[in-house]
Amino acid sequence: MGAELPDDIEALKARVLAAEAERDLAVADAAAAVAAAAVARAEVSDNQALIAHLKFQIARLNRESRGQRSERSTRLLDQMELQLEELEATASEDDLLAEMAAARTTQVAAFTRQKPARKPFPEHLPRERIMHPTPTSCACCGGTRLSKLGEDVTETLEVIPRSWKVIQHIREKVSCRDCETISQAPAPFHVVPRGWAGPSLLAMILFEKYGQHQPLNRQAERYALEGVDLSLSTLADQVGHCAVALAPLVERLRAYVMSATRLHGDDTTVPVLAKGRCDVARSWVYVRDDRPFGGTDPPAALFYYSRDRAGSHAREHLEDWSGILQADAYSGYNKLYAADRQPAPILEAACWAHGRRKFFVLADIEAAARSKAKGEKPAVVSPLALEAVRRIDALFDIERAINGKPPEERLAVRQEHSAPLVADFETWMRTSRAKLSGKNKVAEAMDYMLKRWSAFARFLKDGRICLTNNAAERALRGIALGRKSWLFAGSDRGGQRAAVMYSLIVTAKMNDIDPQAWLADVLARIADHPASKLDELLPWNWKAKALAGRPA
Repeated sequence: MGAELPDDIEALKARVLAAEAERDLAVADAAAAVAAAAVARAEVSDNQALIAHLKFQIARLNRESRGQRSERSTRLLDQMELQLEELEATASEDDLLAEMAAARTTQVAAFTRQKPARKPFPEHLPRERIMHPTPTSCACCGGTRLSKLGEDVTETLEVIPRSWKVIQHIREKVSCRDCETISQAPAPFHVVPRGWAGPSLLAMILFEKYGQHQPLNRQAERYALEGVDLSLSTLADQVGHCAVALAPLVERLRAYVMSATRLHGDDTTVPVLAKGRCDVARSWVYVRDDRPFGGTDPPAALFYYSRDRAGSHAREHLEDWSGILQADAYSGYNKLYAADRQPAPILEAACWAHGRRKFFVLADIEAAARSKAKGEKPAVVSPLALEAVRRIDALFDIERAINGKPPEERLAVRQEHSAPLVADFETWMRTSRAKLSGKNKVAEAMDYMLKRWSAFARFLKDGRICLTNNAAERALRGIALGRKSWLFAGSDRGGQRAAVMYSLIVTAKMNDIDPQAWLADVLARIADHPASKLDELLPWNWKAKALAGRPA
């Protein structure tokens, strides 16, 4: 039974007012609790985002300063960056919710998130000034005698949607009053015969297909949404015509790459459509890159396509070439290394990253821990494999210190520091291998290196040789990423066209050139460019003239 109410009106009013005050206090306390919880969530989200940001920065700096520490480092960095993106978005959302909750109460201070400082907008971007009305009278006293003290500028980054236009070339006809001959300016140049697309449009189509991995059907859909209806067959025609127009430049690129005395070689799978199903074709790459030993010749990449991985393809690619080939242990190269090979035997330089990878799989402590955490049977971590990885990593540490140095300096450091480690590693492997059975996984990893030991040790005799074949693997990375987007090549001819375009685009990227801008300029000029001066359009020569302020 509730408390009896007083008969006195004033006492009753006082009790009602007290009850309302108590209720208001409870509501305020509840709002404060909600706001405090929102602030706490915002602080936690901010801390999580900060921790993820710092971890990502540390991992990236370690990779830049020490090089790749594991075969999964690139994938892990991508995962960390994705996680950071999600945590940053969550932190921003919680920050706004906390601010809104704090605005409903005076008892809890709003949480102020410390955001990373934003970089200034690039200076080369055009600036559009929007002048807001200047006050004509004082907001305090209403006076009109105002004088300018300065101005505040708030910058907002904006993007203008891609615009299309049709360029009309007008050629007036004139007739001679004396002889009645009709005269007219010559027809404008087109990249391809009877062409209708400008060089910038063609460059965009090519770069999006081969550089950004956007198939033509997706490009056609996007162009249609922008109000320009271009059919798939129409776009395909332009790609084929451009491949023909650019073929002479690729031949000059091929001559340049094959004039090197040292090449990186590798290949990867390319799905190709065949009678309603997909076959596995191959894309081959040969990379000329002298930068690791301080060479001044520009880097370049040359791609080939083949329907299978027969060794005859590699022999055909390198038919007239001799020198040092850095590659994996693919058996198709073996005939190139034969002593009686003409014009001369190719010297094999094995990739230590491949050798290390076979040991690393058996020494992956993190993978074993993850399997155990998932309740799966963890793989056994081999102490021998762990020791092999440690010894190989010591060689990589030495290589990082001499990267970019002249060959003579690299060779001297290797003879002094690397040679003893390599000798000890060989002795340790042969001693350990004798104690293992033939079916042991560690024994297989050791056999992989010991059977090719002269190729693995060749870097101790030549300062130009790299420890890994990573240059070729980097060149193939775009194909590996693109497979998920374009699914398969439509035909063998499509694979061959892709090899042409990959050669140009990857080479441009290796020389720090925007491939689309370069292709647009080349396509605009290549048809009437003198054949004897075609080398001027190669990426590094084009870049040099552009930097000098002269037409390429």
